[in-house]
Amino acid sequence: MSGIYIHIPFCKQACHYCDFHFSTSIKKKDEMVLALAKEIAMRKSEFQDDAVETIYFGGGTPSILQIADIRLLIDEVYRNYKVVDNPEITLEANPDDLTPILSFRGTRNLFKEFKAIGVNRLSIGIQSFFEDDLKLMNRAHNSEEAKSCLEIATQYFDNISIDLIYGMPNMSNEKWLQNIETALSYNIPHISSYALTVEPKTALHTFIQKGIIPQLDDEVAQEHFHLLVDKLEENGFIHYELSNFGKENYFSKNNSSYWLGKKYIGIGPSAHSYDGEKRGWNVSNNALYLKSIQENKLPLETETLTKTDRYNEYVMTGLRTIWGISLDRIETEFGKTYLDYLSQQAAKYIEDHLLFIDDNILRTTKSGKFLSDGIASDLFLLNLE
Repeated sequence: MSGIYIHIPFCKQACHYCDFHFSTSIKKKDEMVLALAKEIAMRKSEFQDDAVETIYFGGGTPSILQIADIRLLIDEVYRNYKVVDNPEITLEANPDDLTPILSFRGTRNLFKEFKAIGVNRLSIGIQSFFEDDLKLMNRAHNSEEAKSCLEIATQYFDNISIDLIYGMPNMSNEKWLQNIETALSYNIPHISSYALTVEPKTALHTFIQKGIIPQLDDEVAQEHFHLLVDKLEENGFIHYELSNFGKENYFSKNNSSYWLGKKYIGIGPSAHSYDGEKRGWNVSNNALYLKSIQENKLPLETETLTKTDRYNEYVMTGLRTIWGISLDRIETEFGKTYLDYLSQQAAKYIEDHLLFIDDNILRTTKSGKFLSDGIASDLFLLNLE
């Protein structure tokens, strides 16, 4: 099974922490939608023997599109690919794009329209239920819109995920717990939660350098993470990936396919692709992307992964997930030299109770989860080829 990711490179405004590729000008939106549809068709040969299991609209802000735009792109996938019955079709959406339509356009119901064109999963960028946090992040929605959106969305969609950010400046443990409790009150079956990070060239980075916003505290973020894990597990969520929590049968099929090494095609500016041997990425420039597609050229660069690259990726994704790192797979796929290296590097973390081995699977302990990326980097190797 395979997946198709469609990157919508537009946002109303720039969040202060975001370093994803997007533009706040939507002048070329219609042109971009047609180019995305064309790229979908141009790449159909890549999935000749594979059925599409997931379609994921990410960004940017996919909910900035019209229903007709989303329908056009879904139809183009069906026209050019084999698609499984009842694929997972996810749309990332912001509350401010969803609530005004119900408030000001009479009887029109956007959620029904989403369902009618095949969208069956919403990923809503809440980030926080507190006004001061949303202003600090420069989110386009306010707290009331976040709550209103979820009240309505849950009436029409069962499969909903929301994003929450922790480790915010001046966020107490009590305030973070209130955020979690508010989310739980809507019976959402999936929560993705990330520590606020400072990416270069973002507004947040500039504000911290100038002292406008205080430095982020890693210890506070770690406390928030453990509070999150405990609270969600108490409420029946499975912590299946470092930043993702789902009720049973509500894991993200799209994201899980990335972590399990399945094939996927990335459509749109900056989108990435993977076929099991090669990684590809489209140009991160809207104008260059449009020009290339109009000239019937894929704006795509590729690299063939070495065995060491594939080992490092498996180590990273394995440690972040409940599936862990299969030592049998390491030996079978990569060889005894890799297995010996992994065992040697992991020994100190096992001794410190940050990693453990069960049924020949290497996993993080509860206390090791928050540190999994750092641990994984220490298990990487530079070259054995």
